[in-house]
Amino acid sequence: MYIKIWQELAKDKGMVFLAGPRQSGKTTLSKIIAKSFANSLYFNWDIADDRAMFMENPKFFEHIERKDSSVPFIIFDEIHKYRGWKNYLKGIYDRFHEDYRFLVSGSGRLDIYQRGGDSLAGRYFLFHLWPFTIAELAGQNTLIKDFLTNPLRISMEKSREFKKLWERLSVLSGFPEPYLSGKDTTYRRWSNTYSRQLIREDIRDIVDIKSVQEMETLYLLLPSRVGSPLSISSLMNDLRVSYNSIRNWLSVFERFFLTFSIPTWTGKISRAIQKEKKVYLWDSPRIRDSAARFENMVAIELWRAVTLWNDAGFGNFSLHFIKNKEKQEVDFLIADNNKPFLLAEAKLSDMHPSKTLMAFQQKLGVQAVQLTANGEGYRLISNNTNKILVAPAYQWLSRLP
Repeated sequence: MYIKIWQELAKDKGMVFLAGPRQSGKTTLSKIIAKSFANSLYFNWDIADDRAMFMENPKFFEHIERKDSSVPFIIFDEIHKYRGWKNYLKGIYDRFHEDYRFLVSGSGRLDIYQRGGDSLAGRYFLFHLWPFTIAELAGQNTLIKDFLTNPLRISMEKSREFKKLWERLSVLSGFPEPYLSGKDTTYRRWSNTYSRQLIREDIRDIVDIKSVQEMETLYLLLPSRVGSPLSISSLMNDLRVSYNSIRNWLSVFERFFLTFSIPTWTGKISRAIQKEKKVYLWDSPRIRDSAARFENMVAIELWRAVTLWNDAGFGNFSLHFIKNKEKQEVDFLIADNNKPFLLAEAKLSDMHPSKTLMAFQQKLGVQAVQLTANGEGYRLISNNTNKILVAPAYQWLSRLP
């Protein structure tokens, strides 16, 4: 899946950006891509010898030993930690993009970084690598165009197998190290150090954060806030810090892929709330409440899919939630070019579609799914001219491209 996206993007650009959470497998993917090139070179800013080589000669890759006349492939890993990285890559692209292929990978939000200072716009394509999801692990290989044509299609084949995958993700997360270990103890050790290292090393080194301890405390408070629109005022009272500090720290968490957030949807929704957001974690097992953890896992699957569809050029998709001032809510809405495409609700065990889901479906005129954590079968229910699929999350999400 990710290899195919790289191949498509690399056809049209000499430079491709690969962004995603730390320890999600970006380096591994980069080196797999490098195997298709006869001449390749891996550079990592975090390696002291590589940094020294870069400082001595910023065009060090020109001296790569070539096995034949094919185009060399150069990987810049974590180069965004270099203060002048944007201007550097602009110069490299402008001079060398016809003679080299470049892959720039990083755990910071490369797509956000480029908005400040000198822009790299037009010089690269961007795609993302996320932790494992059930769609990737199940290997259904559903074509994006087929899913977008019929999002309610479902099969109950391999149901037990997919349920085991889902349960493993709920306990170990989708990050490769704890997931592949298969051990609760490995996950706990990994999770206890992951956010601390990311905040105290990557974030502190790049972003001017003075209150590192308070930022860590904020992250530790977020699992109990998953599932509801986030109240910054409540967090202000808990932490005794300013509104702007909380807002800035939340932005940094997204920038470094500790969290992601989704905004409200207001189109055709009377008395819709306007500015609130829901925040989700990439590390789902941190969330103790079973309903909130389940919703978080569904959010990860949908976010990964929406991002992939955009990276692959199938549209301009976005993920939202719906809530009005009467506190009626639907967990997720997928839109394409600001037009509703699909509603999704996450329920632990309710096999009857929620009244709120049915009501908002009628207003928006789109298909809908209600995903459950428990249950074995599925139901396809008519709601006027549209359908609602009620099915186990692990079964429907397993074919999400």
